[in-house]
Amino acid sequence: SPSDPAREWRSAFLRMPYQRDALARHAMIVETFETACTWDRFEELHEAVTAAADEAMRRTTGGGAVTCRFTHVYPDGPAPYYTVYAPGRWGSTLAQWDEIKTAVSEAILAHGGTITHHHAVGRDHRPFYDRQRPAPFAAALAAAKRTLDPTWSLNPGVLLPGAGGTT
Repeated sequence: SPSDPAREWRSAFLRMPYQRDALARHAMIVETFETACTWDRFEELHEAVTAAADEAMRRTTGGGAVTCRFTHVYPDGPAPYYTVYAPGRWGSTLAQWDEIKTAVSEAILAHGGTITHHHAVGRDHRPFYDRQRPAPFAAALAAAKRTLDPTWSLNPGVLLPGAGGTT
């Protein structure tokens, strides 16, 4: 039967989380980093992110690979999606992952990218999001949360400090 590129892409897309988990069982570090920037910042951002990922993987694991694709493209800029693959060491994979994640996240912040794009913030991004998020937005979000979620039971500690916390 003739090739169906859309079906092949969808199949690969749906299988990827399972492949990541299978690689993790073999001590592989696999992580994705999404961002967005304006077109005038992309070249510098791309160079900085790939250099930071390469250096962090070399330092922590001996090496690895980094890939980049655009998940979304807008008139004012792309949403690059980076993936790193590195050989981890049993008992050290979390620390190795953290060092790689920190290096790439710092490069994103320093070179005009947003710390997240279409997958939201989450606990792993929170320290970097706190540095990038404007204080007035945090105050408005906290006020909305106090009104709409007075017990702070929805996603506690993800976008703001825990129950009733201030920014």
